[in-house]
Amino acid sequence: MYKIVRMYFDENVSDRTIKSGLTLEEAQAHCKNPETSSSTCTKAAGLRRTKQYGDWFDSYTECTR
Repeated sequence: MYKIVRMYFDENVSDRTIKSGLTLEEAQAHCKNPETSSSTCTKAAGLRRTKQYGDWFDSYTECTR
């Protein structure tokens, strides 16, 4: 199982898990979406997040127990 972690370039903003329990394919599909990075997002929610917290991106990692 995999999880999606939203990571921020600003070290004062904590990374956070936004989804978990995903298959590798689901995690990869999520991260391929242009809306999962401040450098490529165009929707209002992503743009607001960038304005509030600075640059960010979603990454996936294998869940540990």
